[in-house]
Amino acid sequence: MPAVTAANPLDLPRVPLPDPSTDRDRPVTSVTTAPKGYEGEGFPVRRAFAGVDLRALDPFVHMDQMGEVDYGPGEPKGTSWHPHRGFETVTYMIDGEMAHSDSHGGGGLIGGGDTQWMTAGAGILHIEAPPEHLVVSGGLFHGVQLWVNLPRAQKFAQPRYQDITGAKVALLSSADGGALIRVIAGEIAGHAGPGSTYTPITLAHVTLAAGASVTLPWRTDFNALAYALGGRGSVGGKGRPFAHGQLAVFGAGDTLTLEAAPTGSLDVYLLGGKPIREPVVAYGPFVMNTRAELVQAYQDFQAGRLGTIPAAHADVDAATS
Repeated sequence: MPAVTAANPLDLPRVPLPDPSTDRDRPVTSVTTAPKGYEGEGFPVRRAFAGVDLRALDPFVHMDQMGEVDYGPGEPKGTSWHPHRGFETVTYMIDGEMAHSDSHGGGGLIGGGDTQWMTAGAGILHIEAPPEHLVVSGGLFHGVQLWVNLPRAQKFAQPRYQDITGAKVALLSSADGGALIRVIAGEIAGHAGPGSTYTPITLAHVTLAAGASVTLPWRTDFNALAYALGGRGSVGGKGRPFAHGQLAVFGAGDTLTLEAAPTGSLDVYLLGGKPIREPVVAYGPFVMNTRAELVQAYQDFQAGRLGTIPAAHADVDAATS
């Protein structure tokens, strides 16, 4: 998993060791295994949040691990044009490339270590697809897409797009250099990531060398989730087994602990946020507070009020995936 790396992690700012007299390590309340499925035009995903109570996930509502898959020539797939309202999509690429275009002029190409952050807000149309050269050549494709809920007051915010290159993320190291922490949004140990959020959250990609462990400070008012992107190890101070495709939910506390197995590295997508604690009514591409708002979102989309496909893409029909 190349993403963003450091030649010598010990040259990076280091996360201080916890104080056992004051810091409470968060217990692990559940570990679930993500079922496999398909998204868009047929690319394989793991549904990371399947079977987990939404109250434990709040403010997040959905997450897919896309791939890891090594496509042959002509095989890479994406999505067709589709609408969103009421939340934000955060697409983090580890391997391969993904192109984004939307009805508000946002767009770009992201590769390993880059993040596309789209605030759908009041409504937007967008498309995600591998670039043409990748479709021709094939190649490795691996990433994560996360849906972050918006509170009622920001459900109809102006749509926006953030292109966060891997060079912008904050890089940290564990005290002994065995873990590399990439902070995408929020902050860890006083080091802030570049993502600008409506809902207070922290996102990080942590890579632990074989046998390494790290205990990270975590805001007490945030929930805490860890998803294993690859490898195996354990989570929590009691060493709950944890492997590729599994989601760990942590309970209350000040810190959280990750450890890689002795024989291989462990890659973890770490996320948490301040729960919104509002009603969630979600269906398809919309995440709202009431059923009436959901019905209105579909009516607005059908009436063309969520935007129009840019002229450069006018030959592609909008879809409701």
